Amino acid sequence: MQSSICALVLMLTLSACQRPQAMHSVLPAPGQDDPPGSAPELPRVTMELPPDSATQLVRVLNVGDDLQGAINSAKPGDVIALAPGAVFTGSFTLPPKSGDQWITIRTAAPDNTFALRGTRVDPSKARLMPVIQSASGSILTADAGAHHYRFVGIQIRPNPGAFLYNAIALGEDETNVEDLPHHIVFERCYIHGDPQAGGRRGIALNSRYTAIVDSYLSDFKEEGADSQAIAGWNGLGPFKISNNYLEAAGENVMFGGADPTITNLVPADIEITRNLFSKPMTWKIGEPSYAGKPWAVKNLFELKNAHRILIEGNLFEYNWPHAQNGFAILFTPRDQSGSAPWSMVQDVTFTHNIVRHVASGVNILGTDDGYPSDRAKRILIKDNLFEDVGGPRWGGAGRLFQILSGAVDVVIDHNTGFQTDAVVMADGTPPAPGFVYKNNITPHGTYGIIGSGVGVGNVTLKQYFPGALVLRNVLVGGDASLYPAGNFFPPSLADVGFVDLPGGNYRLKPDSAYKNGGTDGKDLGADIDAIQTALTRGLPRQRPSRSR
Repeated sequence: MQSSICALVLMLTLSACQRPQAMHSVLPAPGQDDPPGSAPELPRVTMELPPDSATQLVRVLNVGDDLQGAINSAKPGDVIALAPGAVFTGSFTLPPKSGDQWITIRTAAPDNTFALRGTRVDPSKARLMPVIQSASGSILTADAGAHHYRFVGIQIRPNPGAFLYNAIALGEDETNVEDLPHHIVFERCYIHGDPQAGGRRGIALNSRYTAIVDSYLSDFKEEGADSQAIAGWNGLGPFKISNNYLEAAGENVMFGGADPTITNLVPADIEITRNLFSKPMTWKIGEPSYAGKPWAVKNLFELKNAHRILIEGNLFEYNWPHAQNGFAILFTPRDQSGSAPWSMVQDVTFTHNIVRHVASGVNILGTDDGYPSDRAKRILIKDNLFEDVGGPRWGGAGRLFQILSGAVDVVIDHNTGFQTDAVVMADGTPPAPGFVYKNNITPHGTYGIIGSGVGVGNVTLKQYFPGALVLRNVLVGGDASLYPAGNFFPPSLADVGFVDLPGGNYRLKPDSAYKNGGTDGKDLGADIDAIQTALTRGLPRQRPSRSR
């Protein structure tokens, strides 16, 4: 199905948050966890963007000038402007400075010819960007304690043909929070791996108070190993990832994946808003456009160790089984190497997103099945559209949600989904308390809500989700006798009363039986207008010209 809001989903822009920058702890204090049934806590603090730099440029560098020397000698408040098209080669280091004024390193192209803040750049702007590149190591590295650096309108890339493990490394095995780099911002930058050789990672986000906004990260891909556009495992946060194009083969964005070197560290206070997460179809084996290299494809977004995360107004598209089973979104606590038993995924709010053209939807794991970990808790999945999940083209299980090993307080509310197999698949022990599934619209399919080793509906709820609330859902084609009272089972999707099902307008008609039918008096299914608003705030943007 082609959604009527597809033409709008790439018009994603930054909405700067103005909450105060309070300090925050690594972990909740013992005994301070929220009681059962609590809603997820939103980020407590945010990374505020610095004001735009002064229009007068302090120092302009051209081809052949010493960029590292300019960084070393820069004073807080200075602006270093790099000539558009100029190439600066070497591994560059950000040293710590005194004070809290920003050092800005930016293109010398004026904003009125380049891109205004709040406008996502794409490769078409590369001609107006200076280039920072390296043949080995990291292109940019932040020393311990480096802070208040801002990059605007820079292309950051490997030398042609070079494979780099980290294009940008913010932090490296620090053992104290105070030593982490902090207050670092990348705005309107084009950060990419080599188109042929790939690259493991765009930004290693092991820092504090860091933002990546209005940028374009692509060609992070590797054969036989994971790759990410952005990955953080030893950084505290807060983090803002907003209005970017994010492309990687393994996990486009991931938190966790390696054990922190700071004891008890959990990346926290993370805002992920209005981004486009995607994988080119040139990476998919069997597609006519497949380019011939089997990059290790896994998923679009993964949390393995994270706390207080808001994921809102994003488009997630194109994911299939290859090096993993094809789930697009993973909330799965992992004590990756056995030295971080505090690892958790807690207080996750996933709202007003679109997930489409994927093998399966969301996979939630209660605890790590390899090493001890804390439990996944307080996960809210609300007002999202899941479209084209499963089927012959995408493969995989075609499941909308999978909940394993006793995740606590998972609430799935007001979503609209179109999947080919189970609505909810359950497995593992212990049972998952606090499960709520309400106000959703999906096909029932063959299995509906089902757990391993038991039947459909009530028997699964009794074994895997004791005390669950399952109410006011549309399960198209299901059998009412297998489910709790208060749910709806129309025989076909046409009977739901969508405004234009073939055209992808999933609002409900005024005469739909499910109009204003929710537990809250709202229409069943996702609030499509709210999704559209979350995706399209600000100035319109056109789809980047990428091969699909």
